[in-house]
Amino acid sequence: MNMGDILAQWDDIKRQEKKAAQEKKQPQSSHKKANAPTADEKIAAANAQAPKINPMELWLRRYGTVDKDKIAEETQERTRQQDREYVLNMKPEAYLDLHGLHQDEAQERLDGFITDCKRRGLRKVMIIHGKGIHTHDTDPVLGELVRRFIESDKRCGTSGHPKNKADGGTGATWIILK
Repeated sequence: MNMGDILAQWDDIKRQEKKAAQEKKQPQSSHKKANAPTADEKIAAANAQAPKINPMELWLRRYGTVDKDKIAEETQERTRQQDREYVLNMKPEAYLDLHGLHQDEAQERLDGFITDCKRRGLRKVMIIHGKGIHTHDTDPVLGELVRRFIESDKRCGTSGHPKNKADGGTGATWIILK
């Protein structure tokens, strides 16, 4: 047998398969019972038997839950932080003591301190500069240095002296950072 004979046989087999498939497509009398369900009805019945999930449960599984109380508390805290009265009355979050430093040293420490506090996200800081009672024959220099620094630095906002003498009185200055 050569290759031509093999191909001829193959073609004959395929023609016979095609003819048989066409004969199957011809309408025949139905052997189905009169009340038997159709294929679509069988699928619908199978879906009806599947366990039903509560729509609320399905939603919670898909999207999770939101803690509204926590969100409200965080919003309230943010609002309180921004409230001017709250910030004015809060205790300083960091302190810098400039006692015993020369003007140049105090200027460097003050600048570094404000930079660090701003980076850490602090809102209110206290600078202790003293009243200058140990300075002889000149005016106190550190208090004036701190005042000029606050006025010239954009990071510094409102400032003032503590109300209580125990907190430093005029020998300390609090600053609210922007």
